[in-house]
Amino acid sequence: MALYEHQSLKIYNSISGEKEEFKSLTEGYVGMYVCGPTVYSNVHLGNCRTFISFDLVFRYLKHLGYKVRYVRNITDAGHLENDGEEGEDRIAKKAKLMEIEPMEVVQKYSVDFHQILEKFNNLPPSIEPTATGHIIEQIETIKTIIDKGLAYEVDGNVYFDVMKYHENQYYGKLSGRKIEDLISNTRELAGQSDKKNPQDFALWKKAEPQHIMRWPSPWGVGFPGWHLECTVMSSKYLGDQFDIHGGGMDLKFPHHECEIAQGHASNGKDPVNYWMHANMLTLNGKKMSKSTGNNILPRELFTGENENLSKSYTAPVVRFFMLQANYRSILDFSDEALSAAEKGFHKLMESLATLQTIKTSTTSDFDVSAWRDKCYEAMNDDFNSPILIAHLFEAVKQINLAKSEKIKLSKKSLELLSKTMNDFIFDVMGLEDLEENSKASSNTDDFEELIQFLIEMRNHARLNKDFETSDKIRDKLLEMNVELKDSREGTTFQIHS
Repeated sequence: MALYEHQSLKIYNSISGEKEEFKSLTEGYVGMYVCGPTVYSNVHLGNCRTFISFDLVFRYLKHLGYKVRYVRNITDAGHLENDGEEGEDRIAKKAKLMEIEPMEVVQKYSVDFHQILEKFNNLPPSIEPTATGHIIEQIETIKTIIDKGLAYEVDGNVYFDVMKYHENQYYGKLSGRKIEDLISNTRELAGQSDKKNPQDFALWKKAEPQHIMRWPSPWGVGFPGWHLECTVMSSKYLGDQFDIHGGGMDLKFPHHECEIAQGHASNGKDPVNYWMHANMLTLNGKKMSKSTGNNILPRELFTGENENLSKSYTAPVVRFFMLQANYRSILDFSDEALSAAEKGFHKLMESLATLQTIKTSTTSDFDVSAWRDKCYEAMNDDFNSPILIAHLFEAVKQINLAKSEKIKLSKKSLELLSKTMNDFIFDVMGLEDLEENSKASSNTDDFEELIQFLIEMRNHARLNKDFETSDKIRDKLLEMNVELKDSREGTTFQIHS
């Protein structure tokens, strides 16, 4: 029986504003889409928090036994400056500044994005599609929406007709915005564009002569609107309706609101059952901003080369710090908070080593099963990682008491405690003990140095025609699961597990 069958997971659904019991559309399977980065600059820390938050969701769903298809896109076209309808494509603008091809910009910052998330020990998504790889599908979706009378073309531009859509559906159901307020707030813009209404948003934009990124379409040469790609790629890989859609709080309006409208317009269904939004990061109590210098890039955290930091911090410590707040809460970064998180992280890791030294008893003074249930209750309460961490530190306290023999732990209790700690620290929270990894790496390096030394001894013996010693070294290495291979270029080895 899979764990999810006897766990009651609740998720805060942004569209209802309430925690709802999670029921996947297909039992045992979960489809999850998260809006990925627009790759025109180095990934910033706020993005990292969002992706770490949804990595926690992904990991916990997998831990519960669900088969999860996690789709996270790469926006490599169509995202204009200031998230607006006019101006330059962000990637094309950067390409002009750097005097390189737009796809060089995409490659450079996609590599940076993946490297940073790998450092944070994020699992890769199941599928990572790109906007430019789905131009044909986006054009076909636009045709469908036009055919249903919910979009119109003007001079090579195609716009979604928000007012026509709103006649039968509620545009604003996710963000809670009223169409009357939207009309009032944008009335002064009327007559300044070719839209029927200022609220209408672009599905396809005509490419001006200077626009670098451009594709042929039934409406002329142009490029897709930013909102459209997520509708197209989520429905292609997860179906017209799927379980979870995630992203940063800043995407709720207009991006996700537009996704709902596009999805319903093209498929006749609300596309998502559970909308999840991660909150923002601040630095020293203020909004992060490059222009004011109140900003830290992830790599600066790892090197310590930032005036807001007194030292460098490892990626697992930063990840642990981020998980100390619920994903829906604003999280404030500061040097002092990171330093405190570092101490807590090391205590947690030390407790795992201490577990190996505890003497067991026939009885147990710590109810590990009840404690384990509390850990699941925390994660089942909308992935409440700070409460989970509090429970883990309760276990740390009990481990230290058991080490000093102030309480007793039975063999069965110790095994369950050890398994649960490892499950939640490594599998669910995705933390890494870099010191242990470093020791393992060091041990591997030492072993390989020993093998090379023995190969040199064997080569010396063969040179002196001491074949008995040569054979003994080869056989001894074989006993250690090390196979030697002789060739004209020299001797190589392969370690068998």
